[in-house]
Amino acid sequence: MNLPLNIDFTGKVVVVTGAGGVLCGTMAKAFAQAGAKVAALDLNEEAVKKLADECKKEGYLCEGYKANVLEAEALEQVHAAVLKDLGPCDILVNGAGGNNPKATTDNEYHHEAQAGQKTFFDLDAAGVDFVFKLNFQGTLLPTQVFAKDMADRKSGCILNISSMNAYIPLTKIPAYSAAKAAVSNFTQWLATHFAGTGIRCNAIAPGFLVSNQNRALLFKEDGTPTPRSNKILNGTPMARFVDSEELLGGVFFLCDEKAASAITGVVLPIDAGFAAYSGV
Repeated sequence: MNLPLNIDFTGKVVVVTGAGGVLCGTMAKAFAQAGAKVAALDLNEEAVKKLADECKKEGYLCEGYKANVLEAEALEQVHAAVLKDLGPCDILVNGAGGNNPKATTDNEYHHEAQAGQKTFFDLDAAGVDFVFKLNFQGTLLPTQVFAKDMADRKSGCILNISSMNAYIPLTKIPAYSAAKAAVSNFTQWLATHFAGTGIRCNAIAPGFLVSNQNRALLFKEDGTPTPRSNKILNGTPMARFVDSEELLGGVFFLCDEKAASAITGVVLPIDAGFAAYSGV
């Protein structure tokens, strides 16, 4: 791919969680192309092994590891493997996250709900709990494990993946919106907590990207946009979705110890203007 910035990450060990998905898989590939030694982590071992193989075929260094970001003991085992294979972590990208249908309402507004549809009152507590754990604890636990390397050497960078709905919640997905708001808040907390250690912590807030996770939400089976997709585009000043590669400029900038040496605690929107538009 064409990298947006000419930043050299040679010698840096970059750990990317959620690398089995489109968004973080693109980031992992980009870091590898920029010279980093990349550890791609995901619950889907097949996906990250395939990613690693693709990088190696292109002459880059990437290893894939099966990892559950909600299991501290399993993460410690992966950490030990990364230390052995690549070395201590310099940059951690907390990309694992997602939503769950059990934590989603069928209607945007309660007064529009029809018989048999899932309303706010029908949301599954376990589903809500899973979404919050996946996004918040799925950021906290990898940080506890891999940021130890950074604290010991008094340098490093943590990049969390928040969302534009952390600023203003989207309809239908209360748990996901609240969880991403927690990630943004946690980013600021970490930035303050680690300020004296040489570790910086920032986040990006991506706009709407088309991925396997949300394709059915955005497009009908015939490929035409859904009503919700049209609402999204009408509320986006640039009137388009964001491509995963368009995140890389912000990612590289925030992770570069020279370019962003005094930047910590920032959540950078990359959303084609979605968060800036009032709808009027």
